[in-house]
Amino acid sequence: MNPTQPLAITMGDAAGIGPEIIVKAFAAGQAQDCVVVGDAQVIAAAAARLDISGALGPSVARIEQVAQWHGLPPGVIPVLQAHGLEPGSLRDLVPGRVDARAGAAAHAAIVTAAQAALRDEVAAIVTAPIHKEALHAAGVPFPGHTELLQHLAGGAPVRMMLANDELRTVLVTIHMSVREAIDAVTFEAVLDTLRITHAAAQRWGQAHPRIAVAGLNPHAGEGGLFGDEEIRILAPAIEQARAEGIDASGPHAPDTVFMRARNAPGHAGAFDVVVAMLHDHGLIPVKYMGLDAGVNVTLGLPFVRTSPDHGTAFDLAGRGCANPASLVSAIAMARQLISRA
Repeated sequence: MNPTQPLAITMGDAAGIGPEIIVKAFAAGQAQDCVVVGDAQVIAAAAARLDISGALGPSVARIEQVAQWHGLPPGVIPVLQAHGLEPGSLRDLVPGRVDARAGAAAHAAIVTAAQAALRDEVAAIVTAPIHKEALHAAGVPFPGHTELLQHLAGGAPVRMMLANDELRTVLVTIHMSVREAIDAVTFEAVLDTLRITHAAAQRWGQAHPRIAVAGLNPHAGEGGLFGDEEIRILAPAIEQARAEGIDASGPHAPDTVFMRARNAPGHAGAFDVVVAMLHDHGLIPVKYMGLDAGVNVTLGLPFVRTSPDHGTAFDLAGRGCANPASLVSAIAMARQLISRA
């Protein structure tokens, strides 16, 4: 990871709001140290539709190598054409419609950006939203960013974290049905999550991060009355983590632990991060506090990866009204994590 290199922003699904919010972030001066990875014509079309500058929007420059970013004048959006993505191949995409071509292009952008990060050509990756149905239509065998980036990075264990200025939550399970997820909550999965979370927080500069473990069942099982996973799985994993020097506690009642962890004005959080067992258990509290400030971070990768806390918003695509705030927050979070690494 080289903090002197630019950040890479992947285009996301070209039929969604990704290109629009990217252009808006550049136009607002919030992405000066970034290179877009995707299709230059798609970004140029988004800039022309928005016409932010009054002269067909910010100008776009297609580059063939990341290093060409350095010589561009201010106000120009540098776009590294994704490998295998032919210029013009997305010209007739319909905004807001699932299209296999958009899924394939999103995949190509992610692969190109990840390879650049692994070569230390970019300091971090910020990913614009992708559409899982479009990925599937394109034949991509991964349900989302997290699993794809894990594969590209060699298969190391990774975890999803959703964060804002007041709350950070890490998930043991992510994109699977609730029935499958309960079976995936194992001693090994919980312990690995605690290890990954502890190591990531230390890289951010927290020498002794306080990790709260949220229970799986109501009231954290209430001593086995409402399920025994806390007794059989969670408590032993926490005990082992503590034996390894990790400041983990719980299992805590999942309906109150997030309030206790929230670090807000007048309320110092009791914990630095919460580990939740299920996708919605962990994400609902952070998303409820506002999508604009929420950032998705993948822990365990050999590079920093952040993402906005929203999807492709097909209902807004092509209308020019998408809010870039979460993308801007993701860019700021990536810079912050790089500076503390």
